[in-house]
Amino acid sequence: MERAFFGSNDCGFSDEGFADEESDTVRNPPRGRYISLEMKKCKEPTLEAWIEPVFEIKNKGRSLQKQRSKHHKRSKSGGGSGGGPNRGNSAVVCVNGVPGIGKTELALEFAHRYSQRYKAVMWVGGEARYFRQNILNLSVKLGLDVSAESEKERGRIRGFDEQEFDAFQRVKRELFRDVPYLLVIDNLETEKEWWEGKDLHDLIPRNTGATHVVITTRLSKVMSFESMQLPTLSSPESMALMRGWRMKDYPPKEADVLCKFDERLGRLSFGLWVVGSLLSEFSIPPSALFEAVEKISTAASENSNLAFAADDGFFRNNVFLSKLLLFCFAVLDQRSLALQMAYVGAWFAPSPVSAAQLAAAANKLPAKKSEWKTCLKMSCLAPQARKDEVESALLLARLGLARRTDDHIQFHPITQAFARRRGGVQTAKATVLGVRKLASPVTCADHVWASAFLVFGFKSEPPLVQLKPVDMVGFIKKTAVPLAVNSYAKFSRCNAALELLKVCTNVLEEAEKSFVSQIQDFRRGGGGAWCWRGGLRSNGRGVDEYVWRDVTLLKAVLMETRAKLLLRGGLFDGAEELCRTCISIRTVMLGHAHAQTLAAQETLAKLVRLRSKI
Repeated sequence: MERAFFGSNDCGFSDEGFADEESDTVRNPPRGRYISLEMKKCKEPTLEAWIEPVFEIKNKGRSLQKQRSKHHKRSKSGGGSGGGPNRGNSAVVCVNGVPGIGKTELALEFAHRYSQRYKAVMWVGGEARYFRQNILNLSVKLGLDVSAESEKERGRIRGFDEQEFDAFQRVKRELFRDVPYLLVIDNLETEKEWWEGKDLHDLIPRNTGATHVVITTRLSKVMSFESMQLPTLSSPESMALMRGWRMKDYPPKEADVLCKFDERLGRLSFGLWVVGSLLSEFSIPPSALFEAVEKISTAASENSNLAFAADDGFFRNNVFLSKLLLFCFAVLDQRSLALQMAYVGAWFAPSPVSAAQLAAAANKLPAKKSEWKTCLKMSCLAPQARKDEVESALLLARLGLARRTDDHIQFHPITQAFARRRGGVQTAKATVLGVRKLASPVTCADHVWASAFLVFGFKSEPPLVQLKPVDMVGFIKKTAVPLAVNSYAKFSRCNAALELLKVCTNVLEEAEKSFVSQIQDFRRGGGGAWCWRGGLRSNGRGVDEYVWRDVTLLKAVLMETRAKLLLRGGLFDGAEELCRTCISIRTVMLGHAHAQTLAAQETLAKLVRLRSKI
């Protein structure tokens, strides 16, 4: 990457510190875990790593001006961004490789080492469902206002496509200009954007200005971008990772066992780091760990309640890694909260999550007996008392299953995939209930979206979690509706907000049909007439009239909210139909003089006035 961006492997840095080639300032290397760019050695690892780092340069004046001057000179000479023949002037580098090989670690190391060259480092998750929102989240770090109200043109109502396009254009204009930023797109899953189907070139222009872009991905090739296939670690690098953060030296016999780990794991950086973490955490010899892992049956890892074709293929090809992760889960079972947090963490968005949120979701899981007693017979791993949520989260990081920063942790994608296969639908439902309890659509939008994907499903994907009517009403009212409003108002995500509200309406209509079916069954059984104000009991089973009332009124709220959004986009016909239906529902349920009925009538009147002005 140094050669691609700067034209030389030697960019003014030494092993003792990192310095800009035109600055006397030297910053000592952080004690973080990373792999050197030259892949010659592995630095001393610790428990912490960077999560969505943003680095600010203190002395931006003279150094930043020199960077801009260099960029202008390169642009004039024809060697700027793009895929020209000069590899030393490429602005976009794509790092590809198999899962767990260390692509993210390489990007983290590059961001650490060369942060002084950039005004800021922007870290963006490239997972398909969250990629669009992650890009718009950069507007906050860049100090931009991309809300639906910003730059509103007077006398003309803009369509939804125009509003979303304008929001992205503002981010692109700031990000790709003559100010040097480093944009890291980590774990890009597809070349096409998931929501709209647009390709990556709609985000990254051919001329990226002074900004450099690093893309890490499993894809063999990403469009026409320059790609770099990441090789496996060398034998000395593998041994250094397995020595763990204690950097312990082992006798020759134990070193031979480490070589067995290296061979069985296929030199995947993730697996090697987990081995080193286990050896450092429990101070056990490699031979004892290898023997314990070998005794674990792979059949235990096949008790999956869900079928994920891609994940299943990966774990079938990495059987020993599956055994190693099973051993880690056996260790976590000695502290039950940590194991439950690992299970529910599999369904959160691939971004940092607080220990409190994980604990809230974990507490929704039913208690059950340990399934790992036969896996552990080592005295050093005796059962311990239940730890609090922070210590449980730290244990996940110490075992190498996640990274941590402050009171947040981020699970490794392989950890999440393995936990999904182990936990099943029950853990997914606990995640939804935990998100509903603590997560805010404003501060934790990505995790709230993750719960919405589980409950509703989008496009051709079916919902995974089935909620009771009363829980569904609470989830839509307290989680889904605020999420849709925030996505539109703060980030101009018009189509996503409307899609979410539409899906919620469809779910409530299905719930209404279920209630009507129960009432009809009751009447056919000789139960007589029924009124929602009275109640219904049949053979000990009840139709909760209050829940039915809440479902109907909540559907009216969704219709009014959708009508207001359609009104903002100039779609008057659809808005009028929804608004009139909302008024009809509220008139029947609440009366024509109720405040909510009058509010819907005012929305309809506003719609008529705006239409008359066009």
